[in-house]
Amino acid sequence: MSTQFPENFLWGGAVAANQLEGAYQTDGKGWSIQDVTPKGGFAGHGEDPFITEEPTEDNMKLIGIDFYNRYKEDVKLFAEMGFKVFRTSIAWSRIFPKGDETEPNEAGLQFYDDLFDECHKYGIEPLVTISHYETPLHLSREYDGWVNRKMVDFYVNYATTVFKRYKDKVKYWLTFNEINSILEAPFMSGGISTPKKDLSKQDLYQAIHHELVASAKTVKVGHEINPDFQIGCMVLSMPIYPLTPNPDDVIQAMESDHKNMAFADIHVRGQYPGYMKRYLRENGIEIKFEDGDEEALKHTVDFISFSYYMSICETADAEKKARGEGNLLGGVPNPHLQASEWGWQIDPKGLRYVLNTFWDRYQKPLFIVENGLGAVDELITNDKGEKTVEDDYRINYLNDHLVQVGEAIEDGVEVMGYTTWGCIDLVSASTAQLKKRYGFIYVDRHDDGSGTLERYKKKSFNWYKEVIATNGKSLKR
Repeated sequence: MSTQFPENFLWGGAVAANQLEGAYQTDGKGWSIQDVTPKGGFAGHGEDPFITEEPTEDNMKLIGIDFYNRYKEDVKLFAEMGFKVFRTSIAWSRIFPKGDETEPNEAGLQFYDDLFDECHKYGIEPLVTISHYETPLHLSREYDGWVNRKMVDFYVNYATTVFKRYKDKVKYWLTFNEINSILEAPFMSGGISTPKKDLSKQDLYQAIHHELVASAKTVKVGHEINPDFQIGCMVLSMPIYPLTPNPDDVIQAMESDHKNMAFADIHVRGQYPGYMKRYLRENGIEIKFEDGDEEALKHTVDFISFSYYMSICETADAEKKARGEGNLLGGVPNPHLQASEWGWQIDPKGLRYVLNTFWDRYQKPLFIVENGLGAVDELITNDKGEKTVEDDYRINYLNDHLVQVGEAIEDGVEVMGYTTWGCIDLVSASTAQLKKRYGFIYVDRHDDGSGTLERYKKKSFNWYKEVIATNGKSLKR
């Protein structure tokens, strides 16, 4: 049986400004938290990332893949693949270098004008993340990031600025990238400079509240500026299976899942769910609601977007709680699954499961905005004399996940689109390496800083081009 993807299905790819633009202080850009994390934003479990006082040469993100200067070349390649949508983010510190100014930086605004115009030239819709792990460094150091209530106004001012500027160029918006990742990566996700070991649950959940209120206020403002805007939330999705059928494991999995689902629940339903209130109560956390917060949260999102890379298991058995090597949000490895080179367990059927879970729970359109395989790629010269990468492992990974998206569509789930993560090689968020490659396009840059920055099409480039051209009919089941 061949799955029929919707006619208007949005095929494309996804990136983040801080991982590919480079030009970290060009045209008035201020420093972001990414400019001082040369080893990546995900540290060891329970630990803080390595943070420098100032940007250092070993930080691959300072140059990235020089997308800031080469975006026309790259967008042309995306168009050649047939992209209908391109997900990127706006670097907050390009627009407000410190983050707390009242007037924006015109050169920063102009860059995104030019980028979005280039997308439209090829009929590609931009899908824009307003905050993707790139809090201005000044806001982190001066205010302790989202712990401080003032961040709400700084963010809403920034979002309002870009909404007004691009109201006729961008239709699809996401407020925060993987908002629930703040639970494990408070510096990268929330700009919180307090070391993780010193960060109280009270401050962490107050910071989360501030983000949720800012997100909801942004939805309201966006719809006022352009009622046609489609504004979504973005969560890190990770299905959690009980390790065994033991009811204790099932309850443990449910409670772990609640920590993640709370973020989508509040974005979609406009209020804190009962299980979340119980967690706060039992942990002595009292969220301070300012006047108007309860009302603000009722401005709910138009759709739910999410990343999907892996699933995990949970158990109540302390002796079996061995943590998975690559699992950002905890969990126990699944004995039935293989893992990638970075310890991420590969579970295509988990994507169908997630899509059904979200759809059953919310009945809102869903958008898979990150999914992909990070791997070490070898650039070779083929028998035609072309430099390329024979990345069948990536093709197989993406094919198997897309087949499960098709299954979810058959199940009746409304899926808006699919953007593969890192459609062109970029600097990894978790490890700040370039050798952990995701793209259809190989970029000649290496972890020691060497390379020409030339672009080469991998085997997966033409594979994805065919998938888009056939609207998924070329997928192998």
